[in-house]
Amino acid sequence: MSLENRIAVVTGAGRGIGAAIAHELAAAGAKVAIVSRTEANSVKSADAINAEFPDAAKAYAVDVADFAAVQEIGKQIIADFGGVDIIVNNAGVTRDGLFLRMKEEDWDTVIDTNLKGAFNIVKAFSKPILKSKAGRIINIASVIGLIGNAGQTNYAASKAGLIGMTKSFAKEFASRAVTANAVCPGFVVTDMTGELTDDMQEQIKSNIPLKCFGDVKDIANVVRFIASDEARYITGQAIAVDGGMVM
Repeated sequence: MSLENRIAVVTGAGRGIGAAIAHELAAAGAKVAIVSRTEANSVKSADAINAEFPDAAKAYAVDVADFAAVQEIGKQIIADFGGVDIIVNNAGVTRDGLFLRMKEEDWDTVIDTNLKGAFNIVKAFSKPILKSKAGRIINIASVIGLIGNAGQTNYAASKAGLIGMTKSFAKEFASRAVTANAVCPGFVVTDMTGELTDDMQEQIKSNIPLKCFGDVKDIANVVRFIASDEARYITGQAIAVDGGMVM
């Protein structure tokens, strides 16, 4: 699953799942634009990759919800790398709360980052990726976008919308051999799951057939495969990586 000579853009790549995805793509031979909201996180992630794979990553800081700022950073990335072959929309936030108590700001923040952010990024790189001979759009959604969840109306709506967007991209871009797929993680060990109590973790695991949380590398491995030539005939899919939880 070599990605030699491929250029990838990964958002939300300053830590967690995004950082793991960026590392995995670099390990496969890709050059990676590390995009994060904060410069400190993006630089830290890029430095870690470059320490292992010299000159494989460059760091960029932008709020993906800001359309104009994303278009500008997109021009810079294209100038720096010469093109884009792989887009991974991973940037996301949560503002959980029961719907009756949810503020408009909580709704807008999640939709603007998780859904509009992906729109903004694909807009910025649509021309170069349509020129690529191996274009890949990979959206990191969530199992919550497939099944919903109490207290996460905004998050579920953003991730379900991302899945619908993925399928539309798949149909629109297929004539140029660009594939579009969504990866839907279940519960993965990150800073957020670390905030759960032991009892909460055990309750969640009891509803997962494999009886354990996933690792960020489990998500990164699937992204690496979808980005490769071996997955050229897979498009428009929402792939759950969840230990069987949705099942």
